[in-house]
Amino acid sequence: MSLFGNLFGNSDSKGTTGSTFKWNDLTQLKQLDDVVAESATQPVIIFKHSTRCPVSRMALRNFENEYAIDADNAKPYFLDLIEHRDVSNEIATRFNVVHQSPQVLVIKDGKSVYDESHDAIDAGVVRGKV
Repeated sequence: MSLFGNLFGNSDSKGTTGSTFKWNDLTQLKQLDDVVAESATQPVIIFKHSTRCPVSRMALRNFENEYAIDADNAKPYFLDLIEHRDVSNEIATRFNVVHQSPQVLVIKDGKSVYDESHDAIDAGVVRGKV
C-alpha cells in the first residue's frame, strides 16, 4: 500500500480496522421506503461515502472512531455512492438535501433532521440528533 493509502486507509472498502460498527448496506432504491418507515420509530443514520475519495475515507474513519451507534437508538446505513449513484441521487431528492460526499444524514419521521458533509460531519451532533 502506498504512503497515501497508509495514511488514509484503503478507499475501496468501508469500516476501519477494529471498527465495531455494524453498518447496513444501502444498495437499492426500494430500501429508501424502508428507511422512511423505520425512521417513524427509530432515527436512521445514512453515511454516503465515495470509495474514490481520501477525504471521504478520513471522514468515515473519524466518524466511526468518535461515535458508537447503539442499535436500540439508531439504525445506521452505509451507501457506496460510486456503486449506487441512483440511490444517492434519490436521497438528495427524497430528503431535500444537496448531494455531497462524504455526507451524513439523520432521518426522523421520514425527514432529514441533520445533514452535513466533509469536515463538518460531527459525531457529537449526530449523537444528539438521535
